[in-house]
Amino acid sequence: MILTRTSIRCPTRTAMPATDGAADTVATTPLWRGAQVFRLVTMLYAIGHQVVSARYYRHPELSWTLTGVLVGWSVLSAFLLARWKTPRWFDQRMHTAVVWCDLLVVLGLIASTRLVADYGWYHDRETFATTLWSANPVISAAVLWGATGGTAAALAVSVLSLIIRGQWNSELWSDPITPVMVSVGLAMGLASVTARRAQQRLEQAVRMTAAATERERLAREVHDGVLQTLAYISRTGTEIGGRTAELAARAAEQELALRILISEQGQQPDGGGAEVDLRPLLTAQAAPAVQVATPGEPVRLPRRTAAELAATVAAALANTAQHAGPAAKAYVLLEDTGDEVIVSVRDDGPGIPAGRLAAAAAEGRMGVSRSIIGRITELGGTADLLTVDGTEWEFRMPRSNGRQ
Repeated sequence: MILTRTSIRCPTRTAMPATDGAADTVATTPLWRGAQVFRLVTMLYAIGHQVVSARYYRHPELSWTLTGVLVGWSVLSAFLLARWKTPRWFDQRMHTAVVWCDLLVVLGLIASTRLVADYGWYHDRETFATTLWSANPVISAAVLWGATGGTAAALAVSVLSLIIRGQWNSELWSDPITPVMVSVGLAMGLASVTARRAQQRLEQAVRMTAAATERERLAREVHDGVLQTLAYISRTGTEIGGRTAELAARAAEQELALRILISEQGQQPDGGGAEVDLRPLLTAQAAPAVQVATPGEPVRLPRRTAAELAATVAAALANTAQHAGPAAKAYVLLEDTGDEVIVSVRDDGPGIPAGRLAAAAAEGRMGVSRSIIGRITELGGTADLLTVDGTEWEFRMPRSNGRQ
């Protein structure tokens, strides 16, 4: 079976994080559990507030009943939101349902203030559920939905508190409840988003490290086995000659394809950023008649610049294949001097006669001027043609131009 460059895949034996849902669970579990500690502490504060204030209420018996609801819901919701080991699909749905119920319970207890106290009490003091305990759904919404969800919950709680206390018209902009609630929701929301992003980046780094380790292992195994065998077949077949010469040529092609594939596996994957590594774009053009040499470190250029340089090299190699003859060899060399990137494409063919390019352009044949010189000039670089011992193109791309 003839191998191709896409015939090999690097298996990964190292266990790695699987899904974004798992990353979200790991990232937010400490936030959820810390929020439940806060919930239970504020529950104790609410109980103490009830003990002190019950004798001032219009209906103290009802206030104790509602306090029982507050305590029961605090314990139940703290248990449900503490991230116990449950299936992830159930965990996500349960948390969403509990946070919605949490908000409704708090809003209901705030509204019940007018049932247990008279105007003189709730107008100048806290609502029945206490402001501190009422921050719990704001925190939960922020952890679950981020800054937007936390801010929305904060506005709902603070606005209802202002309405129930009858301070909507007089102290709307001076009451501290709204800014405190919004600040809590915004801060916790940003914290949850940051935690999720940090966990995702950590897991991505773990995956890349594990994949790189596996690629190195596979590369060693391939080098020690398959590549040495192909090299032996190529060398022996060439020595024997005759019909085995074709087998030797095929073995040499597959050896080159494997070496290119292994070298590409060691390079960083394209992360989709503004800049890309030029090396894999050039090594992809290697063939039995084309040798490509690149630096050991990434040569990063703007995505469009790298693509145009690679296309220019492909055009130069196409000219070599068309005009230099089937026996010609081509060599591509990539250099990075820091100030500029230099790509040389040389072949051992007969070279281009003096004046031939100008004559082709005059005849309306614009292949070289457009596909090679035109591309480089448009990018702000230079394309120099040398015709000593074959044909050599030298493309120079200044960094200042390549990064615009």
